[in-house]
Amino acid sequence: MKKFVNFKFIVLFALTLVASVATYGQDNVIDEVVWVVGDEAILKSDVEEARLAALQEGRKFDGDPYCVIPEELAIQKLFLHQAVLDSIEVTDAEILQRVDMMTNQYIQAIGSKEKMEEYFNKTSTQIRETLRENARNGLIIQKMQQKLVGDIKVTPAEVRRYFKDLPQDSIPYVPTQVEVQIITQQPKTPLSEIEEVKSRLRDYTERVNKGEIDFSTLARLYSEDKASALRGGELGFMGKGQLVPEYANVAFNLQDPKKVSKIVESEFGFHIIQLIEKRGDRINSRHILLKPSVSITDLNAASAKLDSIADDIRAGKFTFDEAASVLSHDKDTRNNHGLLPNPETATSKFEMQQLPQEIAKVVDQMNIGEISKAFTMVNQKDAKEVCAIVKLKNRINGHKATISEDYQNLKDIVVDQRRDEMLQKWILNKQKHTYVRINDTWKKCDFKYPGWVKE
Repeated sequence: MKKFVNFKFIVLFALTLVASVATYGQDNVIDEVVWVVGDEAILKSDVEEARLAALQEGRKFDGDPYCVIPEELAIQKLFLHQAVLDSIEVTDAEILQRVDMMTNQYIQAIGSKEKMEEYFNKTSTQIRETLRENARNGLIIQKMQQKLVGDIKVTPAEVRRYFKDLPQDSIPYVPTQVEVQIITQQPKTPLSEIEEVKSRLRDYTERVNKGEIDFSTLARLYSEDKASALRGGELGFMGKGQLVPEYANVAFNLQDPKKVSKIVESEFGFHIIQLIEKRGDRINSRHILLKPSVSITDLNAASAKLDSIADDIRAGKFTFDEAASVLSHDKDTRNNHGLLPNPETATSKFEMQQLPQEIAKVVDQMNIGEISKAFTMVNQKDAKEVCAIVKLKNRINGHKATISEDYQNLKDIVVDQRRDEMLQKWILNKQKHTYVRINDTWKKCDFKYPGWVKE
């Protein structure tokens, strides 16, 4: 069972994210203001975008969507208005973290970065840029709600009483959850292959500097960043924190748009960069990315090394924890004994569908404490192929919640109920003191909060 990270009143936030990213044909929609909340307008197009996004995601509405959606948008505006009064702010780092989380969720749901771009008909950079403002509003709403409800405390007795009063058919079902440790090895790339890549990039630089060909043309023809290659290597305006450090350090020091940077190595491969425009603390640049290829021989060698490490662990020469801390190339898990973190729940527990597909396929047939054979997988962060072994640290089979095994999950439910009750009271009170105007044709609704229509 997942712990709810956001409150229920942010439900439409996810929809507006998808609606803003997806491309819908709305040329025939005549826009108009259908609601006004305080000094904020809700447009017919806002409602229509959210409705189409909901249909795309398969959401079922409890009522007429043309009643449900504008009310949800109005509730968002109540929280955003209060956040301005209370000077609630979020940092760029928090926004970027949320954008990263949402982007990763899309990639996991759709299957790959390339499939995500195809699905939304946008580059990943364009998707991230669109998500930015929505992420900012969502975080502000979340912080505002947290301030309103404070730190809710519930006692074990209250949790037990809640569970005792639940009808049998309402007891929550906890899906199977696993905890997984991982050790990865990045296959060695031959120096000859690296030199070949650098030689090609030096040749591109020379041709651009001589005026023989445009940088953008070379990017379209040869860059292995397929998303930006379609745009001549252009990434769009980005802040320093949105780019990998090695790239940012060089790109932000470029001054002449006609010049090409030195070769830059990052976790994604080797780049050459050209400045397009600087605008405050953001730049628009284009690049050509080449990745040294890894041979089957190198992949097999890395897999054999991992199988040898697994054999030594099974023989008791050292533990999986020790091997992960010293030998793993996965910097995100190395300092935590190889334990995979679940970004959705901020815990180490995964439902099977939350795991990367390659790992889930291996773990599904494993017993607790078992170490897998080596297998290959694509690192979602940099799209590089790596070799891995995993250990199933723990498995909790799916079951109906019990107070002894699932106290924290049940406690979270009670806390969420208390939080919702407090926020509902706040909304009802806020309605009384906020100017609301609704078009006559949009008033005939059975609203969850009847205070919108003032007699």
